[in-house]
Amino acid sequence: MGIVVIGTAFMDVKGFPHDIYLPTGRNVGRVEYVHGGVARNVVEDIANVELRPTYVGIVDDTPLGAAIYQKLKNHKVNVDYVLTVPNGMGTWLAVFDNNGDVAGSISSRPNFMPILDLLEEKGDEIFANADSIVLQIDLAKEIVKKVIELADKHDKKVFALVSNMSIAAERRDFLKQLDCFICNQGEAGILFVDDYSEKTPEELCDIISENVNKANIPSMIVTMGGEGAVYAVLDGEKGICPARKVHVKDTTGAGDAFCAGVSIGLTYGKSMAEAIEIGTHLAASVITSSENVCPRFLPEELGLNIKVE
Repeated sequence: MGIVVIGTAFMDVKGFPHDIYLPTGRNVGRVEYVHGGVARNVVEDIANVELRPTYVGIVDDTPLGAAIYQKLKNHKVNVDYVLTVPNGMGTWLAVFDNNGDVAGSISSRPNFMPILDLLEEKGDEIFANADSIVLQIDLAKEIVKKVIELADKHDKKVFALVSNMSIAAERRDFLKQLDCFICNQGEAGILFVDDYSEKTPEELCDIISENVNKANIPSMIVTMGGEGAVYAVLDGEKGICPARKVHVKDTTGAGDAFCAGVSIGLTYGKSMAEAIEIGTHLAASVITSSENVCPRFLPEELGLNIKVE
């Protein structure tokens, strides 16, 4: 069944200015509709490395929902556990500045609880055949609890990322039961109630290492945009991975691609540092385009000895 990804699908509405973005002005530009959502992006990224992941999530009963379902299926994602539910998807409205960074956004979140019903019914079947689990940890706490319970029962690794850190910060106890938690610099600040915006990679690496040990989190990776990423493991291992220097067009989805690459590496035998390098490679490929996901790669291009069907 490959890597199983559990979480949301969104429709992203993005606005890009043709010139310098003026927050209080009328900006001429273009508007794009792109398939999004943290988990949906991650599962497509994994599929674009020619792996065969499984998506556990929800789409709605509209042509937009049908298009998301069909695109995932076309990319050879297993969609056997995707539910079609009225108002089952979220929407993210974002405006970008001329540097490709988000200048402002609003999102509406769907009802996630049908995922819990699916896991209650078919969780053993899904987890027994999984290579590992990628979880969007800001889902309803009942869903997160069920995922961790099933992963423990079937001895599967769980890698988690986040869409809304304010919600995830309320589930600190769950972080101790994950194999790896991945977030960005600002989200780490919310989690540990501090401001890391001015920290260097060296400083943040030491801080995260100390906090991982205090909070008893097995391992944690924090992305720092153009500064790369830092990581720390409960056994004391820590390190820094620099970012790749590329032209930035749109940063949306870069963190999701990074998570996909890390999860692929850790699932299929790579060290933490090697897995982060794969994540960095995929993230760099995303920010050079307006797409939310990486282009297609063969596993060998990322140093993976995995047979492609």
